Amino acid sequence: MELAAPLWLLLLPLPLVWGALAWRSAAEGEPQSALPRHPGLSDLDAATPPGPRLPVLLTALGFALLVLALAQPRQIGVWITPPPEGRDIALVIDTSLTMSIDDFEQQGRKVARLTVLKAALARFVAARPHDRIGLLAFGAEAATLTPPTFDHAHVQAQLARLQVGMAGENTALGDALGLALKDLKQHRLRPAILLASDGEPSNTGDMTPAEAVAVARQLGAAIHTLQVGSDLFAAGRSAPPPEADPQPGLADIARLTGGQYAQARDANDVETMIRAVDRHEKTLARPARERETREWYLLPLLLGASSLTLARVLALRGGRA
Repeated sequence: MELAAPLWLLLLPLPLVWGALAWRSAAEGEPQSALPRHPGLSDLDAATPPGPRLPVLLTALGFALLVLALAQPRQIGVWITPPPEGRDIALVIDTSLTMSIDDFEQQGRKVARLTVLKAALARFVAARPHDRIGLLAFGAEAATLTPPTFDHAHVQAQLARLQVGMAGENTALGDALGLALKDLKQHRLRPAILLASDGEPSNTGDMTPAEAVAVARQLGAAIHTLQVGSDLFAAGRSAPPPEADPQPGLADIARLTGGQYAQARDANDVETMIRAVDRHEKTLARPARERETREWYLLPLLLGASSLTLARVLALRGGRA
């Protein structure tokens, strides 16, 4: 217990001194002139025999309780720990046709790459309630399905709607990264991107992956890259011709921006990478600055008001209950 405004207790001697003087006056049979009176009741007071001391006691007690209420007694509890501070995280998912290859196993059956990735990312989103999470899909084009938001139910709903081929066949990875970086905001914690693709970057699109990496480095955003699948040219896809302007690979993108890189050959590798990103992008624990309080000023306030009311009633009735 403590008093929020203890200086009010300096007024406490006033009702006590008044009570002592009024008590002595009542004991000596003198009229209690210190009690508040209505002007129209002066004759009644004169006819009332002096001497009741209970109203004096109740009045002094009432004012003392009011002073105690002004001092605001309260009970102090445990420290209130504020929720951790999160960061902006963008999930950039490759939805090109090769993400439909069912070279992963889950519960003894073959499943598509995108199916395994969606399940792992849904668990990642659920485990990070303090982050603003966005979702982008890319193929030949890049599209923002939801900007970074705390509405994780909406993010998971959009994640469940991801379909292979919804953004085209190729991999415009540079555009996807540029669009993701545009939505991210720098708070006290740096933003991050989790990029999942089964192909290497190319020059498809308006922004090259190299240009996106330069922007990410300028913003201080880490790009974590996940290579989904072990065969880059699975299902008969032919290797692309060499480019005149080679772009950084997924491993290079992660290295240049301070992110994590992993190659997922099965569902366990995907889970391992997601957990590694979760550990790497920690939330910020904030110190407790407030404590639980339970205010008790209402109790002495009500008791004081009741005591003063009863004292006045007894004074008007000549001290008889």
